[in-house]
Amino acid sequence: MYAIVEIAGQQFKVAKDQKVFVHRLQDKEGSKVSFDNVLLMDDGKITIGAPAIKGAVVTATVLSHLKGDKVIVFKKKRRKGYIKKNGHRQFLTEIQIDSISTKAPAKKAAPKKEEKPVEAKKETAKKPVAKKAPVKKAATKEKVETTKKTATKKTATKPAAKKPAAKKESPKK
Repeated sequence: MYAIVEIAGQQFKVAKDQKVFVHRLQDKEGSKVSFDNVLLMDDGKITIGAPAIKGAVVTATVLSHLKGDKVIVFKKKRRKGYIKKNGHRQFLTEIQIDSISTKAPAKKAAPKKEEKPVEAKKETAKKPVAKKAPVKKAATKEKVETTKKTATKKTATKPAAKKPAAKKESPKK
């Protein structure tokens, strides 16, 4: 019996008691995790989900958190003097598949809170509030003086631009 499950954005073919390295999970070591995005199951007959099988669950135990092998990324353009070397180590989580089941575990229902009947709110007649007119601030002396100066100045008018004199054609000899 095996299943294809989506774990941390990647699809894995898993079977019971198999150990799998997946992208880092937030769960602590020793904790149980369950994955409900089962895409395909084979238990004698093949069941394909559209896109996932409803009620199918894969449970696993987190064994350890570790880093993967180092990958070297080397870039070079010949005759240009361009060389870049980078390294990368992926954070991984090792999990062991405990079970593959078609029925989801029963979830405990939270106790329902009693709903209190909503009392009709009394509408109180509110008087419309008149908005106050904005108060104008008194102009400062500096502003008053500058307005007086600009008012007393006459706007200078530029004389109209003269048209260039027409060229006189000289008679050809």
